[in-house]
Amino acid sequence: MSLALEVLSWALIVAGGAFCVIGGIGLLRLKGFYTRTHAASVIDSAGAGLLLAGLMLQAGWTLTCVKLAVIGVLIFFASPTATHALANAALVRGLRPDADPEGEPSKR
Repeated sequence: MSLALEVLSWALIVAGGAFCVIGGIGLLRLKGFYTRTHAASVIDSAGAGLLLAGLMLQAGWTLTCVKLAVIGVLIFFASPTATHALANAALVRGLRPDADPEGEPSKR
């Protein structure tokens, strides 16, 4: 593997790991349901996507690369759909987006 490809793959893996760590911190620190849902979607889309791209560069043109691409496509379609369904279910149950973490409306 060439040095440029090696550096690019590791840059993608490190960037994906950074997005996952930042999103995990967001899940712990953010207070509202919808903001936590947003942090979880960042982990799925940006973090996992960059990690998979870096791993695909590491794997080269092999069956492993195809499997990683299929996983990426599944995450690409399933994650936003699941996040939307979760947020929509919370909205239907009465959790307003401008509510504080305890579910009370904010005083704006």
